[in-house]
Amino acid sequence: MEEKPFIAISSSRALLDVLIRAGLIATLVLFCYDIFHPFLNVMLWALILAVTLYPLNQKLGARLGNRYGWAAIILVLFGLLILMVPLSLLGASVADSVKGGMHAMEGGTLEIPPPPASVENWPLIGAPLFGIWQHASQDLSWAFKELAPHLTNWGKVLLHQAAGVGAGIVVFVVALIVAGLIMTNGERGHRTAVAITTRISGPVRGPQIAELCTATIRAVAQGVVGIAFIQMLLIGVALVIMGIPAAGILALMVLLLGIMQLPVLLITVPVVIYVFAHDGVSASTIIFTVWIVLAGLSDNVLKPLLLGRGVAVPMPVVLIGALGGMVTSGIIGLFTGPVILAVGYELFIGWVDQPADVTPVPDKSRDVDPEQI
Repeated sequence: MEEKPFIAISSSRALLDVLIRAGLIATLVLFCYDIFHPFLNVMLWALILAVTLYPLNQKLGARLGNRYGWAAIILVLFGLLILMVPLSLLGASVADSVKGGMHAMEGGTLEIPPPPASVENWPLIGAPLFGIWQHASQDLSWAFKELAPHLTNWGKVLLHQAAGVGAGIVVFVVALIVAGLIMTNGERGHRTAVAITTRISGPVRGPQIAELCTATIRAVAQGVVGIAFIQMLLIGVALVIMGIPAAGILALMVLLLGIMQLPVLLITVPVVIYVFAHDGVSASTIIFTVWIVLAGLSDNVLKPLLLGRGVAVPMPVVLIGALGGMVTSGIIGLFTGPVILAVGYELFIGWVDQPADVTPVPDKSRDVDPEQI
């Protein structure tokens, strides 16, 4: 009877020790997160690039006589050389387009052309749309008064995103360099990832989870984001060279459509019509049209080569990841968001589909001794 208070005190002390340890660990985690948070986007993007480019690094390193460090340096330099000029052009175009539009709205120099007569014959929305459009083209101050409260908020968002383009380019450069450092220690990184997942999920599921994460990152980065990024570069550079207004914003719209798995022709066809209407038929407009149409259809060739490797991620997951990543992390989130959300989705589905470990309960009724009956 006298041992019960002692046992209760020991249990209370043990519980208090556990709570103190958990609190200290939580405090340490919070401090570490605050310190690491400014570099989170860079490290996530670097890890995605490293995982995606690692097979190419291995092949190139084998051809260089197992010099995987030199292979990583070559890939980083080649990536910077190929991508920096187009990214700089597109970033400058986005910033100029947004700033020019805002200055035109503030100075009252923005003009709205009158609507074509055919708009009035459109079913349902034709007549009211024609009236609003006609009124706005004749009295632009009325349009500003009606739309000013909405345009102010959207203008701030567009300016914020335009400023984020330059920061995104810097993040991409730093992330590519860090990815090269990660690829030089690829084997060690793979063993570390397997060790972490094994520690969390056990020796059976751990390696499977590590392989699932790797396959998901490569599938989404190559088959979805990569193809959309290539199309954005091909079409965006052509728009900038041709002097199309708001070329950078149109390039970002091409990127969004590519990630959403919608046809890029929704952007390229109106641009081609505008070019022929504005510049007429010439050798430059014909070359531009052929280039931009082929670039818009390039996903039909790239998807069979890149998509379908690894795992199949539903497109709504990729779309939500792209839009949510762009809202929370700016331009760089447009790339990291789909990959991170796809990894989380695949891990969740793998956990749901995992069969439960059910231990069969023995039927004791069959163990009764016949002599006792």
